[in-house]
Amino acid sequence: MALLEVKNIYKSFGGVKAIQNFSIEVNAGEIHGIIGPNGAGKTTIFNTISGVYTADEGSVFLNGQDITKMEQYKITHLGMGRTFQNIRLFKGLTVEENVMCAFDPRSSYSILGGLLPTPGRKREEKRGRELCKKYLDIVGMAEYLTEKPENLSYGMQRRIEIARALMCEPKILLLDEPAAGLNPTEVAELTELIQRISKELGFGIMLIEHRLELVMSISHVIHVQNFGETIAVGTPEEVQHNPAVIEAYLGKEE
Repeated sequence: MALLEVKNIYKSFGGVKAIQNFSIEVNAGEIHGIIGPNGAGKTTIFNTISGVYTADEGSVFLNGQDITKMEQYKITHLGMGRTFQNIRLFKGLTVEENVMCAFDPRSSYSILGGLLPTPGRKREEKRGRELCKKYLDIVGMAEYLTEKPENLSYGMQRRIEIARALMCEPKILLLDEPAAGLNPTEVAELTELIQRISKELGFGIMLIEHRLELVMSISHVIHVQNFGETIAVGTPEEVQHNPAVIEAYLGKEE
């Protein structure tokens, strides 16, 4: 059974058909890239899968459970984490506090523990800090626990966002343009990080990215979108030589 199964979803905004009949199956350890020109509906796919929008038609299953009409926070609890196009870290909080924010909804202590420092609350806070250090270590940011994200480079902030998504302990990780704004060295480091996360943690990963060299180098399967439609699905090599994909990116000769 696929970790994530999306069946024939549609989403329109007025007369704009943002998604038309999109389907995908993502298994553990797989990386699926979604590419296409601006306005192709890529982020709308992520928003519909993760519960920001509800699909007009079709269905979405996470680990066999129907999440099509489920609220965002419930989908997160079931095992879906994501990052966004624009960095959404909290200014004024430390790196550790930013990452720990994702743990609060998952911590399990009583209402009394929320008011008083009970033993159960202390145990959960310790578990949260240990997980935080684990995931910051995975993304190479463990030494910056007490730093403020706004004082760090853009590439470091991207890594903190990924660590925060990992704190949700997901089965599926959605990365929306994680290489945006990064220099070539940071892109190479991010490429290695995504591959390592997929291999070591066994997540299914969906990746939206305009850096084609990144997508082509790490994706097992690539889905190409254009004007809301899927125009190609295949391995990186198959997609690169697909005439419809070439036309979508380069245009058609008169």
